[in-house]
Amino acid sequence: MHTPLSVLFALCAAFSNAVATVLQRKAALTVPRSEGLRAGLILDLLRRPVWLAGILAVIAAAVCQALALATGPLTIVQPLFVLELPLTLIVASLLMHRRLAGAGWRAVAAVVAGLALALFAASPTGDRTHVALDRWIPALAVCTGLVVMLALAALRRPEGRARAAFLGAATAISYAVTAALMKAAVHILEEQGLGAFFSAWQTYAFAATGVCALFLLENAMQAGPLVASQPALTLGDALVSLALGVTLYEEEIRSGWWLVPQLVGVALVAAGVLALARIPLTQAVVAPEEVHQAP
Repeated sequence: MHTPLSVLFALCAAFSNAVATVLQRKAALTVPRSEGLRAGLILDLLRRPVWLAGILAVIAAAVCQALALATGPLTIVQPLFVLELPLTLIVASLLMHRRLAGAGWRAVAAVVAGLALALFAASPTGDRTHVALDRWIPALAVCTGLVVMLALAALRRPEGRARAAFLGAATAISYAVTAALMKAAVHILEEQGLGAFFSAWQTYAFAATGVCALFLLENAMQAGPLVASQPALTLGDALVSLALGVTLYEEEIRSGWWLVPQLVGVALVAAGVLALARIPLTQAVVAPEEVHQAP
């Protein structure tokens, strides 16, 4: 395990995702708008160098995340993706010439400080490279059940905060499971080679859960305001990844009185993310424009 290296790769992945979000949003603003699905949208975007640069940033983020998961614990790597939202806003303020107000900077500081405090207090250790099938089956069954329950709960509600929050939580679980499966697949690639990687069930499972996560994310963004979905998504991914790291990969975190600063850190992150989700720049860059919003 090379924790400093995994932290570096995770930060690079979060930054690349942030750049990708801003570039793709910037490109989307330059193509003709349509009320419905338009087949020519991708063709229009393919002619935009900014959009292609965003795709390259997505690929770079995926590679960096895989390297981070290969070199460090899930309980360290995934929580660092909490920084993706603050980084997105900082990149947007630079590339899209949009000013991030003082309240936004204070919220960014709260997220960074809270994450640093929580990770320092937790001090995750341990990093298995192989997880037996009898561990995967109950973990995947529980996570799948929760995602289905949250999705069904969301469908029973009209568009608005509750529906967005439920879908955000379902997305978070899907992202955490994707990362756990990706970690296993990357270790298979590292230890057994390309043939084993493409014959391993984990490879296709993480691809499938990744597609599911993206589908749920798009629906969460359209279901209601970002202030409802983003906290559930951001904190849910980190907390579920923590649970999967402990149960699947036998990673350990400090307990006892160390739980107090961990909870304080989580509270700071939650407050910062909630504040960031409310500012206009976040709505302009991260979330699609919402024409109809229920209270």
